[in-house]
Amino acid sequence: MAITNVQQARKSINNSIDKITEECKSVLGSELHYQAIIYHCLRQYGNVPISQIGMNVKITFLNPKTKFLKDGMKKKKPEYQEGKEIIPDITIFSTNIKSDFRRRNSKNTLKETLYSLEVKASERKNGRLRPKEIKTDILKLKAQYTETNLKHGIEIGIGMLVIDTAPKSNEKITKKTLNEIVSFAKENGVDLWYCS
Repeated sequence: MAITNVQQARKSINNSIDKITEECKSVLGSELHYQAIIYHCLRQYGNVPISQIGMNVKITFLNPKTKFLKDGMKKKKPEYQEGKEIIPDITIFSTNIKSDFRRRNSKNTLKETLYSLEVKASERKNGRLRPKEIKTDILKLKAQYTETNLKHGIEIGIGMLVIDTAPKSNEKITKKTLNEIVSFAKENGVDLWYCS
């Protein structure tokens, strides 16, 4: 059955979150590996049709208005400063995408996004996730929401999924960091799931 709105996309994530947590705890892998688990669980337990879910799909913003995307454009060579591409980890699209998430369809990948989900995982050696890297993804999501709304009058869903399943306490997010990102996500209107 098709996902037709933000609420249904969010419900699909909520319906999958226990399995996502269970499967991410069963293996120690990279962030990309966890993204694949999340994709699988959203298809299997969230019932997201294959024609509507993409992983690492490039979305292009021509002449962006938000500071976050404008600042990102300035880092590019002048001849490439007409637009900014972002690559959400997982995107749920409307049925109008017609199963075409290719880069050459970037006009539609922006317009037909229903929900964008970013993933961060505690995977690094001798380290843990820090607030700045999670906050940067939250700001990217907020910029995508704002740009989509400005360009197409659409209010997409945006969410952050943090996988913190490392076995050692010194590899896990600190309580202070968790509290900080929960507050920051709330301030920016970003849904947050924490799997530990």
